[in-house]
Amino acid sequence: MTAGRILVTLGLMAAVGMVSACGRKGDLDTPYDAAVQAQKDAQKAGQPVGPAPVKPVADKPFILDPLL
Repeated sequence: MTAGRILVTLGLMAAVGMVSACGRKGDLDTPYDAAVQAQKDAQKAGQPVGPAPVKPVADKPFILDPLL
């Protein structure tokens, strides 16, 4: 390999590493939590607030859950 090809490969690897590190660290938001947060944000901004989100029922176990 030539020196130019090695530098290009290293540059691409560095770019992929930087892009893969983007994101937010923490737990994922459930749709219910996102709806509650959107209502709070709308109230703070003085915008009209939609209907209150409905709390989901308890999770029912599924037959394939042990595989995950």
